[in-house]
Amino acid sequence: MDAAAMAWTAEVLAGPGRGVLAADESTPTMGRRLAAVGVENTEERRRGYRQLLFTTEGLAATISGVILADETIRQRTDDGTPFPEVLHAAGIVPGIKVDRGTTPLAGFADEVVTEGLDGLRVRLEEYAFLGARFAKWRAVVRIGAERPTTTCLETNAHALARYAALAQEAGLVPVVEPEVLMDGPHDIRRCAEVSLATLRAVYDQLARHRVVPEATLLKTNMVLPGSESGAPEDPEEVADATIDVLREAVPAAVPGVLFLSGGQSDLRATRNLDAVNRRGPQPWELSFSFGRALQAPVLRRWAAGDEAGARAALLHRAAMNGAARRGVHRPEDELLREPTA
Repeated sequence: MDAAAMAWTAEVLAGPGRGVLAADESTPTMGRRLAAVGVENTEERRRGYRQLLFTTEGLAATISGVILADETIRQRTDDGTPFPEVLHAAGIVPGIKVDRGTTPLAGFADEVVTEGLDGLRVRLEEYAFLGARFAKWRAVVRIGAERPTTTCLETNAHALARYAALAQEAGLVPVVEPEVLMDGPHDIRRCAEVSLATLRAVYDQLARHRVVPEATLLKTNMVLPGSESGAPEDPEEVADATIDVLREAVPAAVPGVLFLSGGQSDLRATRNLDAVNRRGPQPWELSFSFGRALQAPVLRRWAAGDEAGARAALLHRAAMNGAARRGVHRPEDELLREPTA
């Protein structure tokens, strides 16, 4: 795809009322989630679960794209149809996670850098051939005493920019994901400070690598108090802090921001997404790219053998976030939600 075609794809992914389903869990991560519901972690079980997600009728009403893992993009439904073809036929854009996880940043205790640049050009070409139309790379930033360092921010921003340039070269829309983790005792102001520094470093490197902003999307964290802070969370405060950071750092040319749930419960993530969108029009679409916050009730139902209930739970959570995406989510509609304890 050329830049115009990639920009069109980015606009579709961030389009009004819809968001992205993150189904790109690594095999170990998926194994932990399956173990939690008493299911053996085998390729066939993972395939069966993903098949349920991708073949749920009506999902495209509120889901614009799905991020796949390397294993998943190569899998097929029971009738032999490749998963990317299933998604495309349903009106959902297939994407692919291309990073290979984090590794310790040498010389910097408790900081990490994301791996996967070696051989990435060839892998991106293969993923495009297999049907992917966008890609995703995640960088991880931790808040702590004297963290993050400037070196950590610059190293991860540089890797994100190199990935994004290679993705656009292959005709894939790069979803750039710098995540400031919510782990720790920090307050919301510290999260805002680190999130702003992170995004400034990322967009500086993207510009240096001549990445076309109109053909990208940002996937990032909301500005939240640390999970160990004990501070009460006010969605209005989260929304104000988040918008302020984005306005300071994100170019208006970027079509959309996809918020990650980042360890929030499904209801909490939806509530905060709604508060952000109630702030009125912004330079970018404000959407979501949730994994666990969409799938938690689905996985429990599926593990219990209730396929119809699992599909209903998926459509319900997607609908709740679609409403939050438009700033019209109503808490009373959550009476239908599956408990997430």
